[in-house]
Amino acid sequence: MKTKILKIENPNDLEKIKIAAKALRDGKLVVFPTETVYGLGGDGLNPKTCKNIYLAKGRPSDNPLILHIARNDQLEALVREIPEVAKKCMEKFWPGPLTMIFNRSDIVPDEATGGLDTVAIRMPSHKIANAILNEADIPVAAPSANTSGRPSPTNANHVIDDLFSKVDYIVDSGFTDVGIESTVLDVTVDPPMILRPGGITLEMLEDAVGTVLTDNTAIDANDKRVPKSPGQKYKHYAPKAEAYCFAGNLKNIVNTINKKLKTNLAKKLRFWQRRRLKKTTLELIR
Repeated sequence: MKTKILKIENPNDLEKIKIAAKALRDGKLVVFPTETVYGLGGDGLNPKTCKNIYLAKGRPSDNPLILHIARNDQLEALVREIPEVAKKCMEKFWPGPLTMIFNRSDIVPDEATGGLDTVAIRMPSHKIANAILNEADIPVAAPSANTSGRPSPTNANHVIDDLFSKVDYIVDSGFTDVGIESTVLDVTVDPPMILRPGGITLEMLEDAVGTVLTDNTAIDANDKRVPKSPGQKYKHYAPKAEAYCFAGNLKNIVNTINKKLKTNLAKKLRFWQRRRLKKTTLELIR
């Protein structure tokens, strides 16, 4: 497949917006930016296109896709009902990095939902994403634009390295804003439940709708159960580099880090601390 790059820096670049939108309507795969990460988009009501998304990502077919819409009026045709809690969340957080799980309508294909009776839907706030979705005027299935299991891409170069020749178009609009995927909230249950943490926090949701539960259950990859949300069953955010987590006595942590540094002199290393360390402690890491 020959992949074309569309550089779009302005949502008013209608010529390129229309190219991307037409490609989506024609059943092609189009990578585009959202405020969270870049998404691998295709017609969410076209079973064949949904299958092609799974193939391009190497994604298990029981891992549900998220449908992206541009306007509230597109939601009603996709779901059986819109609960009051969902309406409050839409008013507060849409457009934005919140995905909600609804009971799906008959027009949503099994290929978009992993065969479940529920469907995941969100409305991105990224101006270029919204312009493309509005012009396409279809619900667009768009998981993160990366090989399944790899970290989600926050700029087009990540996508080019990973999915070039596997998609029809890549829309390059620079870096995304949030950098992590959307929060997934199940509104088919009462109280609503967070199935995947993301850009909208538990506290933000509680302020908007009251009691919100969190589901910390991880489903084993060999389990036959189908997860309601991406990120619940299969390896997620897995970097290509080795990663280490250090905990315990500070002196022992520093000594262990220094040993790792000495045995990896030719490699680039990144250090992240959960709690701010004193400057004197950081100076011991060399």
